[in-house]
This record gives sequence, structure tokens and C-alpha cells, in this order.
Amino acid sequence: MSPIESNKLNGRFLYSRQMEKRILGLDPGLAILGFGTILVKTAETLGARDAVTSLAVAADKSSNSQVKPMPESVQLLDFGVIQTPARTKIGARLCTIYDDLHTLMEQWQPHLVAIEKLFFYRMSSTITVAQARGVLMLVLAQHEVPMVEFTPAQIKQALTGYGNADKYEVQQAVARELNLDYIPKPDDAADALAVALTALFHQS
Repeated sequence: MSPIESNKLNGRFLYSRQMEKRILGLDPGLAILGFGTILVKTAETLGARDAVTSLAVAADKSSNSQVKPMPESVQLLDFGVIQTPARTKIGARLCTIYDDLHTLMEQWQPHLVAIEKLFFYRMSSTITVAQARGVLMLVLAQHEVPMVEFTPAQIKQALTGYGNADKYEVQQAVARELNLDYIPKPDDAADALAVALTALFHQS
């Protein structure tokens, strides 16, 4: 959080501060696990009769200060994938995911993690994805970070306004929301960013 700044306006002091939140999106998988981290900045102005009242607003909810959120800005911090070789034993592959997820959590220290909810395609792939998801859940529990989940339809709806949008439409929406002149690759990373953005939209 940035230091509080003040300006006097119409006999009242206005104090502004900028809140920052990092959201990590994850697209679970055993062979490829996509990830994407975004930074959300929300400016707030606190109006108070004097400096003492303004600084005490967090401690005294009965204060006459007003909190006015300003428009959010979203910044791309990082994206990519965690890959595990197909011919490697399942235990070793899960260990790779475990170690790399810990590295991601320590590097970005997200305030919230958003995950694409497990969707049943074929039984064989569902089992392996569920195993990777179990490791993911363990890492999040160890770091004590809150988590939210969204179905593919919820993600499509949040990004495009249409629950049956195709993958390319979602990817275009990701690029647009993050002010990118390119679509993040590979697809798993773009999917993870879409999940992170969905978490942001659902909190707004």
C-alpha cells in the first residue's frame, strides 16, 4: 500500500491511498499446468473532517469518513506453464508441480488464487488432472492463501458476456483486458489469466 497523501478541498481534507492485490490464476493439469499473475490497483479517497478522523477510519467504523473507490487498473505480472515429461513416473511429476508451485507462491505472494474448476472430459485424463489439483490444493493450504474456483462457462461469461464463447474469443478478451497487443501463449497460460480476470470481475 502506498503512503497516504492529502489535499485540502472545500475546507475538508481528502486522503487518497492505493490498494494493491495480486491474483494468481491456475489452469490445473498434470502434463501442463498454466499460470498467470495480475496486479490490481484500486485507488480510494477518504474524506474526513480532519487528519485525525481520517487516519482513524480503519479503527472506527462509526467515523463520518467516506471511502470512495476509484476505477481499477489491471497489470500483467507474469504468465507461463509448469510442464512435466510424459515418460516420468507420476510421483516425480507431482513433485515437480509441488516444487514449482511453491516457487510461484513465494515469488508473487498472491492475495488470492483462482482455479478453473475440474471439468470431466475422459475418465483417464480426469484422474491425472485431479491428482495435480490435489497437489495444488496442498500448496495453497500450506501458504494459507484464499482460493476461488470457476467453471469454464463462468469464465467465458465473465470475459465475453457469453457462456458458450470459443477459446479464441476468450483469449482475445484476455489480451484486451490486460491491454496487450498479443495473445499470451501457450493456451494454458492464457486460460490461467482468464481465470484470474474472472476472479477480479466477480469481486468488483
